Amino acid sequence: MQLKLQFKNPKKQKQSYRGKKKKHTLKVQAVIHYKTQEILSLCMCKDTVHDFELFKKHLKQIPVDAFILGDNGCQGIYSVYAQSLLPFKAKRRCKLDPELKVYNREINNRRIGIEHVFGDLKTFKILAERYRNRGKRLGLRFNLIAGIYNMELSKK
Repeated sequence: MQLKLQFKNPKKQKQSYRGKKKKHTLKVQAVIHYKTQEILSLCMCKDTVHDFELFKKHLKQIPVDAFILGDNGCQGIYSVYAQSLLPFKAKRRCKLDPELKVYNREINNRRIGIEHVFGDLKTFKILAERYRNRGKRLGLRFNLIAGIYNMELSKK
């Protein structure tokens, strides 16, 4: 005889909570023009989603004919978006060829400007430290900060 019991969860955690890390996770992915360093679009997610999954969800927000320089978090991007470059990863217990190292260095030299944009955005302390405000308003606040950054960039 089977006994069916229904338990109510006494602790109602939000969808963004991850027990393994003991944290609520919020992720923002930005599309930045690498020459002008202008923030073109933002993609937000309240759950722990892999970078590539977030990219595939918001593929329509990417400007037409954009060329993407990604990091190693977007492996397999060529199957979804043909105009993209990623650095090569070394296989286990194998070193990269010198030509591939030069290739990776060229990609990373172009991406360094994008990383500087993220550093500049962290001058707003709300992004540099733990986000303690409402999770629903993260998108609004990040869009405002991106707008302020783009406005300051146009003044230079």
